[in-house]
Amino acid sequence: MKSAFIINPFSAKKNYQPFVDELHKKVDNPLYLVSQSLEDTDEFIRRVWNDVDVFVAVGGDGTISVVAQKLINTNKILAVFPAGSGNGFSNETNFNKNISRLLEKIEAKKSKEIDTFMVNEHFSINVSGTGFDGKVVKEFEKTSRGFKNYIKVSIQTFFKYKPIKIKFLEENYKQYNGKYLMLNIANTRQFGNNAYIAPMASKSDGLVDLVLVKKFPLTYSPFFAFRMFTKRLKDDDYVTYLPVSEIEFKVNTKTWHIDGEFKKIKSPIHIKVLPKSLRILV
Repeated sequence: MKSAFIINPFSAKKNYQPFVDELHKKVDNPLYLVSQSLEDTDEFIRRVWNDVDVFVAVGGDGTISVVAQKLINTNKILAVFPAGSGNGFSNETNFNKNISRLLEKIEAKKSKEIDTFMVNEHFSINVSGTGFDGKVVKEFEKTSRGFKNYIKVSIQTFFKYKPIKIKFLEENYKQYNGKYLMLNIANTRQFGNNAYIAPMASKSDGLVDLVLVKKFPLTYSPFFAFRMFTKRLKDDDYVTYLPVSEIEFKVNTKTWHIDGEFKKIKSPIHIKVLPKSLRILV
């Protein structure tokens, strides 16, 4: 199978050269792009489309999402070399930082279909959301990234963040109208860094988990964090899970993150799962 590598040079603290050097050692004349923009990536994928079977995204969840969107509902296969700050999607799809193992997978030619989803016109593969974590991502992008900065920004944001108001448009969900700390749409189980916001989510069941989190008292924070990092979050007084294939609601904020990348999105919000729309390497 012919493969092409799309490298985000701004991921992994801009230290992508070791990956390129190792790729040259292991592959004769590797086909790759060090992408400087979305337009760069689009043009490269179009140019090599007919000659490539596997497109390897080298970066974080945002990079992977950009590449994946070009491959949905085709026979082209997505692979990943994780180089982001959280690497949620790669953690959930068994990709690691071992180039030799990745090349073995490409040689084995095995793949499977997974779901993706849309938030209005925005494509997502992993976890997207609004409220507290959307604001955290916005502030996090002002830092040099890294897990420590993410925790620092999260704590600072928590104390001053006012809950968002959510109003569902369908009758059978109106009982969930109200104020929330955050709302997440989870196609996989985790944000990244092994923080499992939706431990029961499946990326191939035709559903996403809508996760509604009420603002909780400071005393609950350690329990929430412990449960999130040990895959034990579940429905309780502060957390509600709604498995859905499609849903609409209004929310009084435009601050979102799509696979960890800050976006402004206007209400009303329409969530729609695209079942088995993306083929990934296994």
